[in-house]
Formats: sequence, structure tokens, C-alpha cells
Amino acid sequence: MAVQLTVDDLAARLGRPVLLEDHAQSVLAYSEQTGPMDDVRRDSILRRHTARDVRARFRSAGIFEARGPLRVPGSPGVLSRVCVPVRHRDRLLGFLWLIDSPVMSDSDLELAAKSAGELALVLLHDVLAAGVSAQREQAALARLLSGDASSVGVLVDEGGFPPLPVTVLVVRGAAREVLADGLLAARGRFSARHLVRGDHGVLVCAGPVRADSVPGLFTGPVVVGVGTTRGSLTGAAESYVEALHASVVAQRVPGFGPVTPWESLGVYRMLAAVPVSAIHPGVLRLSPELVSTLETYLDLAGSAVETSRVLRLHRTSLYYRLQRVAELTGTSLKNGDERLTLHLSLKLARLHGLLG
Repeated sequence: MAVQLTVDDLAARLGRPVLLEDHAQSVLAYSEQTGPMDDVRRDSILRRHTARDVRARFRSAGIFEARGPLRVPGSPGVLSRVCVPVRHRDRLLGFLWLIDSPVMSDSDLELAAKSAGELALVLLHDVLAAGVSAQREQAALARLLSGDASSVGVLVDEGGFPPLPVTVLVVRGAAREVLADGLLAARGRFSARHLVRGDHGVLVCAGPVRADSVPGLFTGPVVVGVGTTRGSLTGAAESYVEALHASVVAQRVPGFGPVTPWESLGVYRMLAAVPVSAIHPGVLRLSPELVSTLETYLDLAGSAVETSRVLRLHRTSLYYRLQRVAELTGTSLKNGDERLTLHLSLKLARLHGLLG
């Protein structure tokens, strides 16, 4: 469905018919055929593949070597064409064909090349699905991550997912296209299935995973949250919740690396279950300078000496700032319970992105 929608959208935007073939030049999809048409296009649609002599002619024109839009000259009875190879990195997955009448502009060629890149991701996903349709796999993964164990059969019996323990990774911090591209690259390396959900991508991996190499598979900077390995696919939803939380912590809280396992979160594991309404309201009234001072002071167990050293701040200035904190929050930093409340509120506010 995604392939046909992309083909139809491209045809509408270019104002000319589009035909998509796979790497063997079998027809995968085509738009409504309006405007100039020759027997080659007509026969390809009717037979669902290109005739052998035509394939040989197009091959000699260099379509298999092309890295971008290629003009194929016409001949008697055959209209001139533009062929846009559909590639994922070095892997040729198919060809977009457009009749070059009227002649396509540079902006038209750029649009066709961009659409070919989008189609490459969809076609590669279909190839890697190995027996289960991309749509069916995506739906099964979505149900699995929502806790519906009935989807396990689709992924194992039809999709070939190995009957092994499962680890879920969540990747965030990049545009949707970058996420999709990197997830496809990671899929084969980790015997994984993947899904893009909103602002993050998900990898459901077979067995324990050494995730340190995952960020390098993406063309932009990302953070990766790693859930605890579970015994089977039925535990994927729990691992996903952990990985999702770990990825948020990695993105919002200073001090965590680009790959953050759930087990490494410390107090942030507990805070995953605490609602944002529990934050002490006074914390949100503090300036960035006072937030930094208070957080450093509390992280250092209330040591004025260490806080002054770390912040390179005179002790008198530190005490003044702490007094301002007490006034603005209505608390006493001499009271252990109130210090703990402020400390946890700072962590929770940072987790929810409320401290900038």
C-alpha cells in the first residue's frame, strides 16, 4: 500500500504517469496512465514485466549502473524515458520509469530521485520481511509492544523471528527518515524486527544485544535506550517500556551516554513511575543558576566545600544562593526530608524536560 501511494503521489506531483519495477524488472506498481504512451509501457503493464529484448536494451543504456536519474533515448516506436534507480546504499531494489515527454525539468528529476529514496526503504523492508508482508509485520509489532501476545505467532511462524530471548532497543533524536534508514541497517545485524513510532524507532532483537555499535548505523546523532532481555517475545512489551524510558533519560539528563541500558538508570528507574504532578512547585520557580547550584549541592550530599570547588564559587556566594533557594521554594535545606523532596523534584523535572 505504501508503494502504491508513493507512486500515485509522485505521478500527481509531476503531472505524468509513473511505473515502478523491481530489480528483475517485474512491474510492482503504476499510476493512472495518462498522456503519451508506447507499446513498451502498455505491454509491461499488461504482462507485469518488461519484454526480454526491451530489458536488454535498457540494460545496455546503463540502468543497472546508474546512481541517479538516467535519460534513456527513444527510438522508432519507443518514447524517450527517464529511469530512476531505487537504491538503498549500494543495493539495487528497482527502477522508477517516467516518459520524458514533455522533457522533465531539473526540479522534476530531484523530486523523482527523492521519491526513489523513500521507495527504497519500503522495498528493502519488504525484502527483509522474508515471508510476512511489511504491513502485517508492522501491525503485529505494534500489537506486541502494546502487550498483545497474540501477535507472537505472526512474527515467529510467518516472519521467521527466532524463538530466542528478546531485547528491545529504542532509538530517538533523529528525523523519521534517518530513523527508518538506520533501523533497516540494524535489522540484519541484530536479527531484529523494526518499527517507527512517532518520535522514536524500535528494534525488537533476538537474544542479548551489544548495542554500542547501534548509533554508528545512523547518519545523524541518536540516543539508544536498551531494555532488559526477556525470555521470549511475550516479554517484549516490558522490555520496550524500559527501553523507551531509558532513551528519554539519555536524551534529557546530562551525564548519560548515547547508549543507555535500563539497568544503568539508578534513581531514574524509580522516577519512571512518578507523575509529573509530584514535582515540588518551588523547583520550577528557580533560575537556571539556582537550579545548577541546588542540584550540584544535593548531588554532593550537601557538602558546601565540594560544591564550592566544583562550581568554582566562593563559599559566601554559595550560601547566598542556597538561601535564595530556600526562600523561593519555601523549604529548609537543613531538613533531610525537604532536601530529599527537592532533590527528587529536580530529577523528575529534568526527566520531563522542564529545566531547559
